[in-house]
Amino acid sequence: MTESNRGLLTAVGAFTLWGLLPIYLKLLASATALEVVCHRIVWSMAFTLLLLIYRKKTRGLLAVLKDKKRVLPFVLTGLLLAVNWLTYIWAVNSGFIVEASLGYYINPLLNVALGVLFFQEKLRKLQWLAILFAVLGVCYLTFVYGKLPWIALVLAFCFGFYGLLGKKSSLPALEGLFLETAILFLPASILLMVLSVQGDADFVRQDGTGRLLLAGTGIATSLPLLLFGYAARRMPLSSLGIVQYLAPSLQLCVGIFVYHESFPAEQLTGFSLVWCGLLLYVSEGVMVRIKSKRGRLTL
Repeated sequence: MTESNRGLLTAVGAFTLWGLLPIYLKLLASATALEVVCHRIVWSMAFTLLLLIYRKKTRGLLAVLKDKKRVLPFVLTGLLLAVNWLTYIWAVNSGFIVEASLGYYINPLLNVALGVLFFQEKLRKLQWLAILFAVLGVCYLTFVYGKLPWIALVLAFCFGFYGLLGKKSSLPALEGLFLETAILFLPASILLMVLSVQGDADFVRQDGTGRLLLAGTGIATSLPLLLFGYAARRMPLSSLGIVQYLAPSLQLCVGIFVYHESFPAEQLTGFSLVWCGLLLYVSEGVMVRIKSKRGRLTL
């Protein structure tokens, strides 16, 4: 099996796990979103630390921790990650899986817009049109459907700016995730202790299986990220960008067919506008790459 094929398989694995994550989170519905996020932070830090020790990559982190300028960006990305997780977990367990999936459909086009704003990247006409479709979809859901898709927007913007800050990171994904969760570890631990003292901690009330599920959020968080990091190094980013739509598509199907969330015609129309933008963006990118390859072949 070629490296590219291994990358494709691991990418499919990563986005499948992210797409099916709502089913796992539904098993934790008796806990508040805040408690689940705190467990996700604590156990993710523990899991990634064990991996770093196993791979003997802890020395480089010590040097980073001594440099405040290098740590500060991870404070910001950690906070963005926490808000993203909190919003997503609340949305899943409150019956808004469908709207949450919209956020991850919007995210790639938002990343393009952020590239223009912060990195002076140039867009072609059809790319601008693709972004316009996404904006029209959000506007349609707001003014015609009668509700601002705030869950989708919070998820998209948090993850968009998380990626923007991560673009300048000097650390690989595993080390970066450990540092982000390590920074949040103390406040998360304090919150869990407060919940326990007040008698509101679901972890205390749960049986062994429930506690394992809460602790398992660390693996559920870290494993797809590691698979994604492996895939990103072994396959073209263009192909990886197309595979990423597997996750929100699975989330959408889970919301509609597993948990029977409503998906009225008005909402379908708004989603369709965003899907048109994505299709246009992907198709335009594929055509540009084909022309570029042909141009090189004729030289």
